Amino acid sequence: MGEVVAVIKVMPESPDVFENIKSEVEKTIKAEKIEEEPIAFGLKALKITVVVKDDEGGTEAIEEKLKHIQGVSDVQVVDLGRL
Repeated sequence: MGEVVAVIKVMPESPDVFENIKSEVEKTIKAEKIEEEPIAFGLKALKITVVVKDDEGGTEAIEEKLKHIQGVSDVQVVDLGRL
C-alpha cells in the first residue's frame, strides 16, 4: 500500500479565530505544509498538505480532528494524489 498527498482546506467561522485555528492545527496534526489563502474581506482559509496511507478512509481521521477545532466552519479535501 502506498501513500497519498491530500490538500485540505479549513475555513474559519470568522477572521477573529484564524490565528487560534492555525495554532491548534499545528498542535493537532502532522502537516507537511500549512498555507494561508486569502478569501475576502480579511477572511483567510488554511490549506493544509498532509501525507496519509492509501487505504480505506485515508483522510477521514484528519478531517474529523480538524472539524472538532473550535471556530472551524468547514473542512474540505480540495486535492488528492498518489506519491
